[in-house]
Amino acid sequence: MANEEDDPVVQEIDVYLAKSLAEKLYLFQYPVRPSSMTYDDIPHLSAKIKPKQQKVELEMAIDTLNPNYCRSKGEQIALNVDGACADESSTYSSKLMDKQTFCSSQSTSNTARYAAALYRQGELHLTPLHGILQLRPSFSYLDKADAKHREREAANEAGDSSQDEAEEDVKQITVRFSRPESEQARQRRVQSYEFLQKKHAEEPWVHLHYYGLRDSRSEHERQYLLCQGSSGVENTELVKSPSEYLMMLMPPSPEEEKDKPVAPSNVLSMAQLRTLPLADQIKILMKNVKVMPFANLMSLLGPSIDSVAVLRGIQKVAMLVQGNWVVKSDILYPKDSSSPHSGVPAEVLCRGRDFVMWKFTQSRWVVRKEVAAVTKLCTEDVKDFLEHMAVVRINKGWEFILPYDGEFIKKHPDVVQRQHMLWSGIQAKLEKVYNLVKETLPKKPDGQSGPAGLVSGDQRVQVARSKAQQNHALLERELQRRKEQARASTVLPGVRIKEEPMSEEGEEEEEQEADEDEEPMDTSLGGGLHSRLANGLPGGRAAGGDSFNGHPPSGCAGTPVARELRAFVEATFQRQFVLTLSELKRLFNLHLASLPPGHTLFSGISDRMLQDTVLAAGCKQILVPFPPQTAASPDEQKVFALWESGDMSDQHRQVLLEIFSKNYRVRRNMIQSRLTQECGEDLSKQEVDKVLKDCCVSYGGMWYLKGTVQS
Repeated sequence: MANEEDDPVVQEIDVYLAKSLAEKLYLFQYPVRPSSMTYDDIPHLSAKIKPKQQKVELEMAIDTLNPNYCRSKGEQIALNVDGACADESSTYSSKLMDKQTFCSSQSTSNTARYAAALYRQGELHLTPLHGILQLRPSFSYLDKADAKHREREAANEAGDSSQDEAEEDVKQITVRFSRPESEQARQRRVQSYEFLQKKHAEEPWVHLHYYGLRDSRSEHERQYLLCQGSSGVENTELVKSPSEYLMMLMPPSPEEEKDKPVAPSNVLSMAQLRTLPLADQIKILMKNVKVMPFANLMSLLGPSIDSVAVLRGIQKVAMLVQGNWVVKSDILYPKDSSSPHSGVPAEVLCRGRDFVMWKFTQSRWVVRKEVAAVTKLCTEDVKDFLEHMAVVRINKGWEFILPYDGEFIKKHPDVVQRQHMLWSGIQAKLEKVYNLVKETLPKKPDGQSGPAGLVSGDQRVQVARSKAQQNHALLERELQRRKEQARASTVLPGVRIKEEPMSEEGEEEEEQEADEDEEPMDTSLGGGLHSRLANGLPGGRAAGGDSFNGHPPSGCAGTPVARELRAFVEATFQRQFVLTLSELKRLFNLHLASLPPGHTLFSGISDRMLQDTVLAAGCKQILVPFPPQTAASPDEQKVFALWESGDMSDQHRQVLLEIFSKNYRVRRNMIQSRLTQECGEDLSKQEVDKVLKDCCVSYGGMWYLKGTVQS
């Protein structure tokens, strides 16, 4: 109280905020001059500005009559810069250094805290500054003097050499063509210092007219520093509540702000997060948390959010690993980004992180050295991948960070099946890129049951076998009844045919044959006499359940499943004329993953049914003679090609496919000569290129059918 009495309020001043020049007002800071003369008293010869860079150049006159001015030095500088001959392009037309250039630089990038104040008639008018520029002397004329000196030396040397030689000798020159610039090289070039300097130099100068302090135009513009409206419309920013005004006077320190709880994005609070669309909320949460159970995600989003909508959104930004959701790699590593440790592009990082995620779908433990050996990435990048989703255990490796969520697996089997299809496609891609040996899912030790709801491929086969065995007795009785009916219709009167019952050994052999077949849908079409009679085909024409002339049995040709499968096969081969069975299965799995839950194709498609549909769709199997030491799997050695597509290149493709039915790899000249021989002399290069592009790939100077090359 005593201090307040000693420091009374002398005067209250109204403060106004003027905005007329808010986006145009700059503060120029000149060098300090020792004399009493101000810069406004010095004639400004010219002024120019580059608006984008906020760069200004001013030319000011030098008082050559001042006794402190050295005239001989000024003449020497002008001579060095312009030479002996003065013309319109000369820097110093008077042959005397009579002017000086000042060039600006930004003193600060944040000018929000600065304003120009004008006090008039008891009122303080504030105008925000758009920029603060410091003007310093520019010595670019020295560069011009050095350039002139080098030109004179070059001219003298050229004159001396021309006296000795009547004419110049012919010199050999080398012409080089620049290679196409890659996207990474272009990004590095654009971010280089040389490119930025060149870009700044290309911006044109805008010439200005300088008005002095006492000029009438300056007086007119100076009026805009006053608040134009007396009603206070422009001063709404100054009308604050006491708490807001106190916060402006005493803002919180950065340490206090760090201590406050932050949202998962470290930018938005939970209240702000819930104002965003649901898809953005899920993306922000998963990008920051990396791994999260579905129940935790629902609790963060709030009780009013529909779980079905969240399930649709989470599948766009995350993958299911052990019942938990892990953010996708392309969310963490966008397309144009790179590793902060090694500079590896985002595509390679995403592939390596997908490999780590896939390993965790197979086991709870991952060894870092194994990941580094396969992905060929540096230790820091691999460690980042593992820290996103695992914790290190001494002498054990890295364990997945969250426990297995069996409750989610049981509750959402359709989502689990779709994620399984996606992981199958990713696994096929990883096996091809990293040349991995195909692995099966690790078997559980005795006494340990697998996670509830997670069904492996082997388990599905076992379930199908058990169902087939259960129906085996019913099928045998039905077939026996049809057999008796057929015999009764063909037996002659008075002739008795002795009928011997089928032995138990024969039944066991048929059951073993059905068990050995690993395709569940082929069990009912087994290779016995009864199945051939049931299908209505004679024994010499149908064997082992194979389709007749490449067509599936007529009993399933008109079913919705067969129609959907036929449509997929025809559409796929119209886009890609040649496919291996392995690649076709991968595309089919991706197609299944894009279908809604409960679709008819989820009923189960065997490899045999898929191959029969391919043959029925007008395709043929090409028996490519793979080398004996090939590493291709049986599915990769089964090659199918569309024989007739209805376009003009059908004949060319058929000739090409016949070539590859006898050769694993072929040179282009052999293909060219064979096509010319079969199709005529008028076959153009464009037509040959089109056929090769449709069916083949080039590797090491040789041509292979698509999918058959082994790198």
